[in-house]
Amino acid sequence: MLTASNTVSPIRRPAHLTVLPSAHSPDLSARRIYQALQHEVGDADRASARAFLQRQLQAARALPIELPDQLDSLSAWVQERSAAVGLAYRAYLDVRQSGAPRRYFTNKAHALYFLQAAAPTKLVDGAWLYGMLTRWDDPDFHPLIQTYLEELGDGVAEKNHVLLYKKLLASHGCDQWQHLDDDHFIQGAIQLGLAGDAAHFLPEIIGYNLGYEQLPLHLLITAYELNELGIDPYYFTLHITVDNAGSGHAQKAVQALQQLMPRRGDSADFYRRVRDGYRLNDLGAGTGSVIAEFDLEAELLRILAAKSVVGQNMHSDYCRVGGRSINDWLSRPDQLGAMLAALEQAGWIERGKPAEQSRFWRLIQSERAEMFGVFNSYEQQVLSDWIGSTPAGATPVAANEAPRALSFRARQRALKALAQPRQATHGGAARHLIRSHPAQDDAAAGGTALALRQLESRVAAQGSKAEAMTLLIGLMSPADHHHAAGLMATRMYCQWWR
Repeated sequence: MLTASNTVSPIRRPAHLTVLPSAHSPDLSARRIYQALQHEVGDADRASARAFLQRQLQAARALPIELPDQLDSLSAWVQERSAAVGLAYRAYLDVRQSGAPRRYFTNKAHALYFLQAAAPTKLVDGAWLYGMLTRWDDPDFHPLIQTYLEELGDGVAEKNHVLLYKKLLASHGCDQWQHLDDDHFIQGAIQLGLAGDAAHFLPEIIGYNLGYEQLPLHLLITAYELNELGIDPYYFTLHITVDNAGSGHAQKAVQALQQLMPRRGDSADFYRRVRDGYRLNDLGAGTGSVIAEFDLEAELLRILAAKSVVGQNMHSDYCRVGGRSINDWLSRPDQLGAMLAALEQAGWIERGKPAEQSRFWRLIQSERAEMFGVFNSYEQQVLSDWIGSTPAGATPVAANEAPRALSFRARQRALKALAQPRQATHGGAARHLIRSHPAQDDAAAGGTALALRQLESRVAAQGSKAEAMTLLIGLMSPADHHHAAGLMATRMYCQWWR
């Protein structure tokens, strides 16, 4: 479990580590701001977003900060911090190789819970820099623009950070995250608010970017443990490489500040605002707090409560446990814990043993599963891990030690090795499988292809490069860049800008 003692020293607390007061009111809730800024924004929404950001900045000013007081010391500070993170990660690997358990994730359900809880932030990745695109003809803004374009994968779907995270969530049934509480939306709302008000909050954006793009220890550990649990870590390893302090986003963040710091006027006030923006990274739910808040049984009960809304009227009266019908048990969420206990007492659930040994699990996953499709893959993982866990205060059930599961990368290597001989011998058949329904594929892609051709025509019809760039920028917003037109607009922007 993540604690302050094993992450703060000897480095600065990474961004998104702890929950801190957000200073928001019901009228300026992070969830409402987040949802409003995902659509076409009116004057009232812009005013609310600015007020939300002002309140977050007020809360952030009370936080400590380890940025150097002088800009001249910033490059050295970044290098020293990066070295400290590397040493801390080396120490983590040493204790793991000596037999220590995972530091973050107790089981796979815990890791998937983290992915889901981080979704509101990850699905607007890079948004705070969107407003920089309009400065495409100013070289001083180029480091920030390049960072935003790389967050968008330069318009390549397989490298677009938001698409990568959406794919990761969908592959594990984790794309239902709208139930999360307000703290989980604070970072996303901050990013979207900065995206739409760049002229007003330029110093804060520079500072926020400086904090966000530093490589944190938690990112390295998260990638390691996700892979260990069989979950694709690519989204996280991509950020490890792209944020490096030598040539990556961390270095570009320093370069941008150096280039945009006013040469005349009140540079001290500008840097003060930069430091305020840097502190914004520490507001709301983050890696440490999300990991610490996970409770396996509480999450299972939440899932069952959501299912009970429909399920309480779907069972026959013959379905009875503990002398009561399943419909009766499901009629009140506060009874669900007792229902699980009744299932266990009746022998339907055998805690502390592999889920496959429980009759209840076989209703969900077996050859003739009566409840097939009721639980998605994430929900099944939570249930499976709960069944396999030992209840508090109980003696663990003696069992043969299960073989260690392959990591995600080891499994990918094994699959690749198995596929190679087939590809060499049956290449034509493999191609046939990939394009087994070409007419249907072409029909599905037809509408998108037409829309992209129309976009090309619209861009070509603009009277100047500036007008064309404005059109493209409108399609590269945090809400649009990961769609087909947004990806194409990003590729065209990259071509014309570089």
